[in-house]
Parts: sequence; structure tokens; C-alpha cells
Amino acid sequence: MKTTKSISFLLTALVATLLAAPVFAQSAASETQRDVNQQNRIESGLQSGQLTTREAGQLEHQEAKVDRTEANALKNGNLSPAEKARIQGMQNKVSQDISADKHNGAVGNPNSVSSQRMQANVQRNANQEQRIENGIKSGSLDKRQVGQLQRGEAHVDRSEARAARNGHVNANEQARVNRVQNRVSSRIHRDKTNG
Repeated sequence: MKTTKSISFLLTALVATLLAAPVFAQSAASETQRDVNQQNRIESGLQSGQLTTREAGQLEHQEAKVDRTEANALKNGNLSPAEKARIQGMQNKVSQDISADKHNGAVGNPNSVSSQRMQANVQRNANQEQRIENGIKSGSLDKRQVGQLQRGEAHVDRSEARAARNGHVNANEQARVNRVQNRVSSRIHRDKTNG
């Protein structure tokens, strides 16, 4: 009788684990896809001149907070409904701010060297978020890895925000952002291919 209960318990635990994996993937992937979309909206605002470099930096500062919250939520391996709601609320706020900044009348110069540097940084950030999402969907990244990678993305966002806070991104600032992005890119590759 005791053995039957143990086997029954193990089977129940196994089924619960198997059913939870797709829920995590769907949940984490949707949050990561939203990160990709927000980064693409920031880049398109820079390219059109609707966003100034300073505004993009302020938005990246907010994105850093979202990524840190995602990282903290995934630290324990679960994304609870309350954590998901909090992240979505933060993403909604960033989305509203992107829209407000794009329509506030401030005009950036998309052809300036500074804006082009920021555009390149933001595009690379979007690409890295997309790589994380692809890893979630393919199952090559687990919850813990996604949390750590989001912490790295938060660091990238903070670096971009610091570089753009005065409205100009110089070559040294872009090099610093690139070094942070290189570390995160290497970590994404390593985590996705470690088996």
C-alpha cells in the first residue's frame, strides 16, 4: 500500500512538472516578446526622429527596471500570476511613455552620430531579447537561465540609459555599452548550447 502511494505521488509530481513547463515557456516568452516589441518601438522612434537620444535613454532606464523585475520573478523558477501582473503593469507604463514621448513634439535628429549610436545599441538589445525568447520557445533555456539573462539585459539597459542621459552618446560610451552587450551575448550563446 505504501509503495502504491509513493508511485502515485511520483506520477502526480511528474505530470505536474510536465504540464508546468509549457506554461512557463508561454508566460516567459510572452514577457520577453513584449521586451522585443518595446525595444523595436524605441528604435523606430529614434529612426523617425520622434524620440530624442535623451528620451530613448530614459525609456531604457524604465526597461532596465522591467528586466530586473523579470529576473527577480524568475529567480525561484516560477512566474506567479501576481508577478506576471506586476510585470505587465510595468510594461504598460513603458508602452504609454514610449507613445507619449513619440508624440510630445520633441524632435531628434536620426542622422546624428549620437542617435545612430543609440539606434545601434537599441537594435542589438532587441536582437538579444529575441535570442532569449527563441531559447525559451525551443526549450534550450531553463527558468533560472532566463532570469539570469534578464538580469544581464537590465545591465545593458542601464548602460544605454547612462550613455544617453545627457542627450549624446559618444564613442567611448558606445564602446562601454558594447562590452556589456558582448558579455550578455556570450552568456546567451553559452546557456543555449550547454545542453
